[in-house]
Amino acid sequence: EVQLVESGGGLVQPGGSLRLSCAASGFTFNASVMNWARQAPGKGLEWVTGIDVASNTYYTASVKGRFTISRDNAKNTVYLQMNSLKSDATAVYYCATSRNRRLDPPYDFRGQGAQVTVSS
Repeated sequence: EVQLVESGGGLVQPGGSLRLSCAASGFTFNASVMNWARQAPGKGLEWVTGIDVASNTYYTASVKGRFTISRDNAKNTVYLQMNSLKSDATAVYYCATSRNRRLDPPYDFRGQGAQVTVSS
């Protein structure tokens, strides 16, 4: 059974930082493209960033230079370091993957989500 478990969400002030983690199990992690996607209130699921099996990274334009995705294949874990956070980053963040290694939604599997709220 595929499981993706996010952690590390919370409330942070504008300009602050937060690090999300996603522990994966039930599939071949090191052969999978891993993504972070988010859903803001009243909006659809938006792809944020992805990392492929060679650890090449990809970002949506609005987070480039501020967010960093990384993976630890020994721990079956993917991370999202978020710096210089703005209020428009407020959303539920999901760790997600698909069998066909796609970056964008829809995904075959995603976690339960981690709430990130950026507010003063």
